[in-house]
Amino acid sequence: MRIWLAGLAPAHALAIETIRPASNDASFRRYFRIDAAGPGAASRVAMDAPPPMEDCRPFVHAAQVLRDAGVHVPQVLAADLDSGFLLLEDFGSTTYLQRLQECAGDDARIDALMRDAGEALVRMQAASRAGVFPDYDRTLLARELDLYPQWYVERHRGFALDDGARATLHDAFERLLENNLAQPRVFVHRDWHSRNLMVLDDADNPGVLDFQDAVHGPLTYDLVSMLRDAYIEWPEERQLDWAVRYWQAARARALPVAADFGRFYRDFEWMGLQRHLKVLGIFARLHHRDGKDRYLADLPLVLSYALRTARRYREFDALTLLMERIEAAHDKAARGVASPRSAGYTF
Repeated sequence: MRIWLAGLAPAHALAIETIRPASNDASFRRYFRIDAAGPGAASRVAMDAPPPMEDCRPFVHAAQVLRDAGVHVPQVLAADLDSGFLLLEDFGSTTYLQRLQECAGDDARIDALMRDAGEALVRMQAASRAGVFPDYDRTLLARELDLYPQWYVERHRGFALDDGARATLHDAFERLLENNLAQPRVFVHRDWHSRNLMVLDDADNPGVLDFQDAVHGPLTYDLVSMLRDAYIEWPEERQLDWAVRYWQAARARALPVAADFGRFYRDFEWMGLQRHLKVLGIFARLHHRDGKDRYLADLPLVLSYALRTARRYREFDALTLLMERIEAAHDKAARGVASPRSAGYTF
C-alpha cells in the first residue's frame, strides 16, 4: 500500500511519511490517515481491504449511489480494486458517538444532530429503487437471526438448545421474518448508527461511513439502528419523538410509510428485535472467533433492547421466557450454581 500511495503522492499532495492507523472496524478492513504534504491541502484516508476477505467494489458502487442521493459520503479519490486499496476523502475523527456523549445534558445540540441524521436517512431512502443494491431477502434476514442461537446462546452463554427451545426460536423467527419482508422496501445502509456517522464542522452533517453492505430492504431497519443504537442509549420518550419526526418527514417525501403511526411503530419494533438478536450473535462472534473483545461491553444494552421489545408483544411470550431462562442459567453458572438448563433443559 505504501508503494501504491507513493505513486499517488504528487497528484494528491500526500506526505507518505505521516501514514498512521486511523481506525478499524468489525471486518478485515483497516484505515490509515495521511497528512497533506503542503499548506492548504487536505489529509486523506487510505483503506486496506485485503482480498479475498474483502471486496472494495461494493464500497465504490455504494459511494456513488449515495452521493447521487445527496448523502455525504467520502469521495473515492483513487482505487486499486485488485489489491483492495482506496484513497478517500478524510471526514476526520469525530464520530456522532463522541459528540453526543460530549453533549450530554444539552438536549438542543443532541436533537440537532439526530435531526440531521434523520433528514439524511430520508434523503437516502427517497432515492431508492430496486436493482441497485442486493435484495435484503428472507435468506439473508434468516441467516442473520441464526447468529443468535449459534454464537450468542450456545457459544457465548454455553446454553445447549434442545428441540423445544429450537422450536420456540423457529416460531419467533418466522413471525419476525413475515413482518420484516412485508415492510416497504428502500435503500438500507445496515449500520446507520453513532460510530458510522461523522460530525463535519464545515459541511452538512452527518458524514456517513461503512456503507459497503447496503441492500434494498425493510424501511424501518436504519431508523432502528439509529434510535436503538448498540453504543448509546436514549430514553424511550426521546426515541418515540424522533421516530414521529422521521415518520412525518418520510410522509412529506412520499416514502411508503404506514399511514397509521401505531402500525409504523410496531414494524419499527419488530425490525429492531430482528436486528438486536442478530447483533447479539455478531458481537459474540467478534469475541470468540475474531478476538475483538471490545464489543462485549455493548452486549447488555443490546440484550435489554431485545428483551424490552419481546416483552411488549404476546406473540413473543415464548421467546421472552426462553431468553430469560438463558440469561438466568448463565447467571447461575457464573455464580458457581449448577443449572440443568445449561445442559439442555426441556421447556
